Amino acid sequence: MNLKSLNPINLWHRLQTDEDLRRKIYIIVFESDTPAGKMFDILLIGCILLSVLVIILESLLPISFAPYLHVLEWVFTIFFSIEYILRIYCLKEPKKYIFSFFGVVDLVSTLPTYLSVFFGGAHSLLIIRVFRLIRVFRIFRLFDFLSEGHILLLSLKESSRKIVVFFLFVVLLVVSVGTIMYLIESSEPNSAFTSIPKGIYWAVVTMTTVGYGDITPVTPFGQFLSVVVMLLGYTILAVPTGIFSASIMNQHKRNEAIPCPHCHKTGHDVDSEFCKFCGGLLREEVTEEITDSITQEGEIK
Repeated sequence: MNLKSLNPINLWHRLQTDEDLRRKIYIIVFESDTPAGKMFDILLIGCILLSVLVIILESLLPISFAPYLHVLEWVFTIFFSIEYILRIYCLKEPKKYIFSFFGVVDLVSTLPTYLSVFFGGAHSLLIIRVFRLIRVFRIFRLFDFLSEGHILLLSLKESSRKIVVFFLFVVLLVVSVGTIMYLIESSEPNSAFTSIPKGIYWAVVTMTTVGYGDITPVTPFGQFLSVVVMLLGYTILAVPTGIFSASIMNQHKRNEAIPCPHCHKTGHDVDSEFCKFCGGLLREEVTEEITDSITQEGEIK
């Protein structure tokens, strides 16, 4: 055997220049169309489920089982670390994966085990691994679910400004009501409203219809204000739901309004360039015209 071939520097150089090896690894870890790729993805999902189960069992079983669970935890962590390194290795532009959603989740779900060596209790953050189960949509080709999730994200982004403005209004209302209740109830003997923050806490609990009952008004006017705040809470909670629902409806209208000029089917995303049914090119001028008309219709409403 040639000793030079065992040199770590030579091995690293061979790994960097071996495009055939990179391609094979890429097919296995990123593609689920091949038998090897699907088997790897199913194995990965199984390991994720088992690692989450180990974390849950660690909080339930007696401390005598802790050493065995720690060994399993390290086995899964090493497996996920190797998987993460292989994903970076087989890509020509690894930065795109590293800073993508899956790349960040893969890294964050692996780090807690290493951090637990220096910081006790950090391994509990391994429950983040459950987010890696999102890969099941890609493995079993449940792309319709991902499409619906994309619509939800677009709707949330579209309605975010309105929700933020409404949230600020609610904050001002809660502070005002809490201050008024403090002024009303603080003069009563043994009153629970000992400060304005206590009044704000009561206003939040009452307006959200939680009603812990640890702080209650005793004066007639305070009780009347409580009734008003409760009824106001039911009304306020429906507002962000309506805003978000309207945004979802607008997104569905946009998707349904983009017909393919070749197969005449609808249901395409707004940013689609090609038909997802026949693969034909969507006419940009028609798409822009329909999207603009829907936007104008929404502004008029």
